[in-house]
Amino acid sequence: MSNIVFKLGGSIIAELPNSFYDMLVHLKRSGKCNPIIVHGGGPTINKLLDHLNIEHEFVKGLRKTSKDVLEIAEMVMSGSINKHIVTSIQTIDGKAIGLSGVDAAILQAKPLGIQEEIGYVGEVENVDTEWLHLIIQHGAIPVISPIGLGSDGQHYNINGDMAAAAVAESMNAKLAFISDIPGVKEELDGRTIVHPNLTKEQIETMIEAGTIHGGMIPKVQSALKALTGGVTETVILNGWESKDIEAYLDGKQAGTKLIIEKEANHV
Repeated sequence: MSNIVFKLGGSIIAELPNSFYDMLVHLKRSGKCNPIIVHGGGPTINKLLDHLNIEHEFVKGLRKTSKDVLEIAEMVMSGSINKHIVTSIQTIDGKAIGLSGVDAAILQAKPLGIQEEIGYVGEVENVDTEWLHLIIQHGAIPVISPIGLGSDGQHYNINGDMAAAAVAESMNAKLAFISDIPGVKEELDGRTIVHPNLTKEQIETMIEAGTIHGGMIPKVQSALKALTGGVTETVILNGWESKDIEAYLDGKQAGTKLIIEKEANHV
């Protein structure tokens, strides 16, 4: 049975309908695929940081992470958000096990850049898949918070899209980014279109032009890195539209697929 990593954006987690979790449980029980969830938590983190008057900012789409910000990010993502997702699955009689990337050193991390610039932001060096395979084999859905563990014991805040790409690569899985948008959008000739496919070259051009910006940058970059690392397929889908996700799983056009070489067409 194939694996699919669903990356849940923090902006949509609280709004996901029960039908989304019903779909995940059905996929697992029917043997269609093994769902694996990696999630973010940005809006909830921002809200708590503001409430506590802790300064925070983003650098090139990544959250600059001081010690205080790291503590809040870990509390929110590995705590309340992770357990919200687990509970949502289990209240419809599914089985889910919530994990931080620190648990069993599942997400082994190193600093992503210079600490003075972005703080304790990490990137995944290795994914220990042993416990993920065990959870799947025992009939449960893994739910992973993107906090990584350094070799020195330091915890790192890992961008959720990057963590999802690393998990998908290690688990030989497809990768679906579940967000609050229908895909990568662009204004062309006075109308908004959703690109059905985008190549690496097109994505780089759109980033340079500012069409792709903010948090979408690490999303598409993570998708491309995953493809070059062996992930068979990546797609950005609207989590509010269960029919889009179902259409994608049935092999129909939905969302925006990220591809490496072949020419992509506009809608």
